[in-house]
Amino acid sequence: MKKAFLILFLLYNTAKAQTLIDIDNHRDSTQILENIIINAYENNRKLIDVPAAVSLVNSADLNRYNNTSVLSAMNASPGVRMDERSPGSYRLSIRGSSLRSPFGVRNVKIYYDGIPFTDPGGNTYLNQLGFYNIQSVEVIKGPGGSLYGAGTGGVLLINNDAGKFTPGVSVAYNTGSYNLQNINANVKLGKESWHNIINFQHQSSDGYRDHTASRRDVFTWDGVLKATDQSKLQAHFVYGDLYYQTPGALTKKEYDLNAKGARPVVGAMPSADQAQAAIFQKTFLAGFSFEQKIDANWKNTTTLYGAYAQVRNPNFRNFSRTSEPHFGGRTLFQFKKQLSTVLLTVNAGAEMQQSFNVQRIYNNKNGQTDSLQTDDEINNNQGFIFLQGNADLSSGWTFTLGASFNKYTIDFKRASVLPPFSYNKKFNDQLTPRLAILKKLNNYISAYASVARGFSAPTTAELLPSINIFNTALQAESGVDYEFGTRGSVIRNKLYFDVNAFFYKLKNAIVQRRDASGSDYFENAGSANQNGLETLVTYELINNERQSVNHVFLHASNTWNNFHYDQFKQLTNDYSGNKLPGVASQTVAAGVDASMKMGLYANLTYFYSGPIQLNDANTAKADSYNLLGLRIGYKQRSKKRMQFEIFGGGENMLNEKYSLGNDINAAGGRYYNAAAGRNFYVGIILNYSKNVANSQ
Repeated sequence: MKKAFLILFLLYNTAKAQTLIDIDNHRDSTQILENIIINAYENNRKLIDVPAAVSLVNSADLNRYNNTSVLSAMNASPGVRMDERSPGSYRLSIRGSSLRSPFGVRNVKIYYDGIPFTDPGGNTYLNQLGFYNIQSVEVIKGPGGSLYGAGTGGVLLINNDAGKFTPGVSVAYNTGSYNLQNINANVKLGKESWHNIINFQHQSSDGYRDHTASRRDVFTWDGVLKATDQSKLQAHFVYGDLYYQTPGALTKKEYDLNAKGARPVVGAMPSADQAQAAIFQKTFLAGFSFEQKIDANWKNTTTLYGAYAQVRNPNFRNFSRTSEPHFGGRTLFQFKKQLSTVLLTVNAGAEMQQSFNVQRIYNNKNGQTDSLQTDDEINNNQGFIFLQGNADLSSGWTFTLGASFNKYTIDFKRASVLPPFSYNKKFNDQLTPRLAILKKLNNYISAYASVARGFSAPTTAELLPSINIFNTALQAESGVDYEFGTRGSVIRNKLYFDVNAFFYKLKNAIVQRRDASGSDYFENAGSANQNGLETLVTYELINNERQSVNHVFLHASNTWNNFHYDQFKQLTNDYSGNKLPGVASQTVAAGVDASMKMGLYANLTYFYSGPIQLNDANTAKADSYNLLGLRIGYKQRSKKRMQFEIFGGGENMLNEKYSLGNDINAAGGRYYNAAAGRNFYVGIILNYSKNVANSQ
């Protein structure tokens, strides 16, 4: 970790030198990340004032790539990795949390405009959201349990409409390789005090591998009513209909011979085509948030929601049909008052979620349900109360102390056996404290340190995995995380940096296994040490509206990890000291954004991933790879109400062969899911806005 402390030392001295610069000429720039207001940990303050490892993926980051997925933009954020096992099948990892995720999103808590999007069982259907449903993402890295409950990986706060409301209509369309079709329509009605935003997105593709066709339709409605200056009501509705084929992972021999192929017949197991392996997923979510300013010092925000997911999954082993209704809510009271030279902020509240799931497993007969195997009812209940205090001193110091107290139970009943089998599991109550300290070194640079404890209970999918045996032995994992970081801007606010080092000790780590049939199961794996250094640097080379080339923006991030098992023995196998599978030791993302006064723009992006271990024994690994992308376009810059943008580009321009979604610890060496080769896209966006000034 000498690199971490050397960089922190250099940046501290840079901060001291910055005070000698004529800061009276400091130029405010909307491009500088430190000026953006961050909601993480209910701070509602500039990023430079947040004592936590938080990354922001904003609209500029998202629009550097094809308007079909947030994957590339998320992977450019240090410490974050998003995988795609097949189009529509995403896996999200923060600092190696994919260790326990054969698919989907686990061990990361996600909120959608303040509504809990992660269900009570710990799973998140992030693939249900389309590209246009996400305008920005705040990524809290490491345990966020002091305010957000279970999840040792981190927290995602998704904002679906970050911009100021402007009445109007917009339509976007793009097409590309593999018969990509992507259509989005958005209507905004009303005015600032009350308005409605209606959005519909349709996306389909034939896929880049055999048996990887996909289709996604998402309809959303968001309403805002500001009854008075002291209160605001927000309502949200999301309906998603998703279908995608799952080709299955390949062995190294199959991958080298034909990386685009789907899984063939393996013994008694059918091929992907024979099994008609696919996901049919429908999701409904409705919720509202009411924000009330009680008096000069107090305010409350209360959120209630209801959701329902229906999933049909013919696969190589069986055919599962699940119905997953759940509901919940969150309330937050905030007290803020200036006490002499100290600004005191106290946040207190609670969150609760309850689910009533039904899961039936059938034999799979050529993609159709056959005889019943199991009939289960799974009810999850999780809740926590939290308290956090912030003290901001006039001397530039900020102290944060918070904690949550968590309860989690699961009721399981199998009705397909006689007599019916019932099991109630109450996990140990968990206290998750967090202490953080921040010091403003000057107006533009800060440094912080924090220590936090986190825990993550097993998800429903881990307690009842695809082998269909309820795992009564699986326990929650927990860990303590130490963070040291600094962020800010120098060189007249042109260069922004964000550097943090972390040291994380995870106990009772939950790891994934896969048997010969491709079915998953999970077990606790002793302890693991996860240390790393994450760096983000941006530089505004040109920002002058009068020049022909009026904007040039450079950005680069680096993630360096040293993740390995501490003590982990499985029967006669000793994996102690081995590297954790599923995450690269180093990733690099970099790029250049450039635009001209006449409206032309170009985004050049680069991404490198180091080798990735594929099993606990470290006997197989995925090769490193380099990705190069380019997007060019023309954006009309006139002040007319009707505006348009045309764009086109290419991804994986070097035509690298690589596996983007690896199956960890897969039996028979079936680790590899090939990613798309060189591919291209073109698109157009039309926008009509009543208030042109707000749309610029």
